[in-house]
Amino acid sequence: MIDRDELAAWLRLLETPGVGRNCARKLLSAFGSPEAVFRASASAQRSVAGPAVAQALTGSYEPLAALIARTWQWLDAEPGLRATLALGDPAYPPALLETADPPLLLYAQGHLRRLQGPSLAIVGSRNPTRQGVDSARAFAEHLSRSGLTIVSGLALGIDAAAHEGALDGPASTVAIVGTGLDQVYPRRNSKLAQRIVEQGLILSEFSLGTPPLPANFPVRNRIIAGLTRGTLVVEAALQSGSLITARLATEAGRDVYAIPGSIHSPQSRGCHVLIKQGAKLVDSAQDILEDLRLVNPTTPAIAAAAAPPVSDPLLDALGYDPVALEALVARTGWSAAQLNTKLLELELDGQVARLPGQLFQRISQG
Repeated sequence: MIDRDELAAWLRLLETPGVGRNCARKLLSAFGSPEAVFRASASAQRSVAGPAVAQALTGSYEPLAALIARTWQWLDAEPGLRATLALGDPAYPPALLETADPPLLLYAQGHLRRLQGPSLAIVGSRNPTRQGVDSARAFAEHLSRSGLTIVSGLALGIDAAAHEGALDGPASTVAIVGTGLDQVYPRRNSKLAQRIVEQGLILSEFSLGTPPLPANFPVRNRIIAGLTRGTLVVEAALQSGSLITARLATEAGRDVYAIPGSIHSPQSRGCHVLIKQGAKLVDSAQDILEDLRLVNPTTPAIAAAAAPPVSDPLLDALGYDPVALEALVARTGWSAAQLNTKLLELELDGQVARLPGQLFQRISQG
């Protein structure tokens, strides 16, 4: 475990204003450790990082002492569940060492063993369709039951559904967050975050007290992409952080997978763009397991049915694209009142979703 003096040196290096990740990396490459950076002469520091950084390192940063004390107290409160992982630590994730910009210091809360097995990222829209939520949860559970730890960003929508599904399997989940670990963002995911701490792991490279600044989330996405063997995008609009994660995964030499959707759905356009750019189209979790050569023949598909499905004429008329009530009247010959009654039954049964704009969409059950 890191001692207090070493922790203080890391925090002083990383949190001194004006230093930044790139300069810190140069200094560590030159001197070997944070303690050695501060033992070096001012002239040696200047030769590596320039006069402004050298001056910042020799000055005093008033909030630093409080941050060191708060971080040590946080670690000491649950020594079995809280840790810091610096470069060179035996528990540091080896996959991140293969990336261009590995985090220099990680804060961890939960079970570090979740970093030891193979993992896959699942990301997507914060405003998904019902089908997207169901797909993320089902894929995550199946993959977790097959030995893949699911990594995501604890955001609303697809991220939360992926974490929830993975928690139902033995490989569990890892959440990479864009805040300090003394807070949860968004607050609506507080209970989910507690479940992850109990069964999985939460990681951050941001010091305690760091708020959810917009710039933090693209930064944390590189960890999601780099920690895993591949990234699955479930639903994503064209302007989406999930596409950033997919790009970072490609740059890190990882596989990218995408689930196709309706050509009429804005939430599917990002996935379709990724597929055009070379992402692997998948329509089952088994596709990913086979591609990663992790197929477990003893693990049944979670959506396998015991008997052939019974055809429903309204479900057949719906298809899988969003459709208006007027179009269903034309397709079925039923009255609007009859359709509304039947659609409500199917909606309550979880087979149909009601979308904005008075549209309806069939939900795949497998």
